[in-house]
Amino acid sequence: MSGEKKTILAFDAYGTLLSTESIAKKLSSHFGQEKAQTIAATWRKYQLEYTWRLNSMSTQSIKTQSYQCTAPSTQSSINSWFNASLLTQLADIYEDFSKVTLRSLRNALAESSVSLEQNDIDGLMKSYDSLSIFPDVAPALEAIAKQSNFYPVVFSNGTHTMVSNSVNKSPDLSKHASTFKDIVVVEEPKRFKPTPESYTHLAKTVGKDPSSKEDMASMWLISGNPFDVVGARAVGMQACWVDRAGNGWQDGLLEGEIGRPTVIVSSLEEVPSKVSGVLPVQ
Repeated sequence: MSGEKKTILAFDAYGTLLSTESIAKKLSSHFGQEKAQTIAATWRKYQLEYTWRLNSMSTQSIKTQSYQCTAPSTQSSINSWFNASLLTQLADIYEDFSKVTLRSLRNALAESSVSLEQNDIDGLMKSYDSLSIFPDVAPALEAIAKQSNFYPVVFSNGTHTMVSNSVNKSPDLSKHASTFKDIVVVEEPKRFKPTPESYTHLAKTVGKDPSSKEDMASMWLISGNPFDVVGARAVGMQACWVDRAGNGWQDGLLEGEIGRPTVIVSSLEEVPSKVSGVLPVQ
């Protein structure tokens, strides 16, 4: 089943549907509230930074270069062959989001000069299976489930196991898991958002043609992350930025429409009407 004839609503998971507040609470039981908030913020910072660094170290330009990989016969060709092999290995650098999350936690703990026993670290990682949802999520999903023109999916940097567990084991979100037609993750392209490859992978998964301007514009990213919004806009998708804090759009990376969300909402409950109010691209 695909959404090729429908408007795709691709919901980011962590920070958009699911709140990581419960993880901060677990940290506070070990270090107190103030230090826990610092560690939680640092953990998230490195979680994102690690994905961006991995994207930078696994460039498509390296992957698409052609090298001589036959058995070398001269010292010059040996050097060329060795360099080609090394670059090919570098091009394949990828660590899944579960590993990224664990390693960024360790980095955050080290930066705060604290440590945890392995069973406590395992408990924090397990917390991703039971995250709570934001208050606006349940009524929004209930409304979306009643509209046949939408094709809602979860679209995340997380592994399929992580996201599936989060969606199906969250005490709150599991009640609405059937609303989602699919869970789309980046394990196949091995490129994290906001790379173009991650969004074109989404398009192919839901039955859209990445080379079609109309198809790409029929897909909506729903996210609270500005980097995600700009990445989606850069490949021709529509994007709805969730501004629960009410701070307004501040990201200044790109000028013009490509550097801004198509619409801004303060609550996910506004998504159906906001999306429906945008004329389709012809």
